[in-house]
Amino acid sequence: MPAMIKALSKIFRSDKAVKPLPSVPEGERYYVIGDIHGRCDLFEALVQAIEHDEKDCEGTSTIILLGDLVDRGPDSAGVIAIARALENQRPMRFLAGNHEEMFLESFEDRKVLRHFVKHGGRETIMSYGLTRKQYDALELAELQDEMRRLVPQEHRDFLAGFEDMVVIGDFVFVHAGIDPARPIEDQSGKDLRWIRERFLNNVGPLSHVVVHGHTIFEDVQDKGHRIGIDTGAFRTGILTALVLEGTQRRYIQAVERDGTITIQDG
Repeated sequence: MPAMIKALSKIFRSDKAVKPLPSVPEGERYYVIGDIHGRCDLFEALVQAIEHDEKDCEGTSTIILLGDLVDRGPDSAGVIAIARALENQRPMRFLAGNHEEMFLESFEDRKVLRHFVKHGGRETIMSYGLTRKQYDALELAELQDEMRRLVPQEHRDFLAGFEDMVVIGDFVFVHAGIDPARPIEDQSGKDLRWIRERFLNNVGPLSHVVVHGHTIFEDVQDKGHRIGIDTGAFRTGILTALVLEGTQRRYIQAVERDGTITIQDG
């Protein structure tokens, strides 16, 4: 081999093995939906789009909800009803968010209830049949009693059964994020549901690609070591699903503008 060719081959030859792209197991497709926050209209439209999209799936197809199904938007009760129905129809995984935590604790702890209603809980309670006038007339203790009366035990049990974390292939799915200083198997539930800056400010790498919600971004934020898919449905009218299959990533969004919902793929 001529000397010049040998020199060029050394320049372009890498001594390090090419790291494989993160993937989910072969033959499996995952639709990962970010924070719904009571936007039953967007959730219903996105599920319909997913059901249409998965017609070409030759393997298994699973929907993962990243938590915060409730609060802020107008119809948390409707979101829970659809999620429960889906669980009986198809493969589903549900992750617990900080708003599910507050909701459940509010039935017993009035201090948590006071915090809950200031952060979107009012809309959740009203979605179970209270008018604004009725809500405003209630003292905190009375409101707690009404919650116990109005919210079906089946809904409470459903939310209480949500998982803290799901690990699939090279990905870990959580609501808020992870503590980057601790291994995946040694995370605390509080961090998984509430963490923000310590996780978001970490530049990686991590043992898994972390797919999370909790923190709103104008668009999907893919940082390589983490993917944030909370696009602020209750505020922006955009609900996002990340689609994972093999090493491929793409997105489906339900977008509401002026009362009309459209589906965008990308």
